[in-house]
Amino acid sequence: MIKNIVFDMGNVLVRFDPELFMNRYSLTGEDRKLIRNEVFRSVEWTMLDRGVIDEEIAEQRILPRLPEYLHDAARGLIEKWDDPIVPVEGMLELLQALKAKGYRLYLLSNAATRQPIYWARAEASKLMDGALISAEVKLLKPDPQIYRTFLHKFDLRPEECIFIDDTPINVEGALYENMAGIVFNMDVPALAESLRALGVE
Repeated sequence: MIKNIVFDMGNVLVRFDPELFMNRYSLTGEDRKLIRNEVFRSVEWTMLDRGVIDEEIAEQRILPRLPEYLHDAARGLIEKWDDPIVPVEGMLELLQALKAKGYRLYLLSNAATRQPIYWARAEASKLMDGALISAEVKLLKPDPQIYRTFLHKFDLRPEECIFIDDTPINVEGALYENMAGIVFNMDVPALAESLRALGVE
């Protein structure tokens, strides 16, 4: 029997869209491509999510790879990439409905140490019974240990959990740990159908 529904954050509860974030700096053409690759697709970004470096170290490593006129934009995106916060359409209403039916809701997200500050600003955070951010435990999905750590932290049985993520390999990781899983494709009505198929009323 399903009692707990576990959500990823980016592109599940809220949009994680580097293109949207970069619009703040009016980046175009090659500059936009360079920032995309050297910030959002960098090794340092993954290291931030793993919690092994902080934003200051990330900047020290990334900025020398960029022309000086892009430093302010890169610094701003590293330190405050979370602006604006845009909820996934229809997701808040689904969370409210699940909560009203007695399901416990959780967050399990690959994210940097600043994420709890960002997360607290999202409306969805008010409906959650608990959250685990990857940087806090220095693990990343789909490492099996992060799912085990999550289950242990909140004293949950995997067979009573459904995990929802936009990245298939992360869902596979949850399945490996005996949780049910759903790959989310920005379609909330389809997600509701998938939940019903797994026994969520």
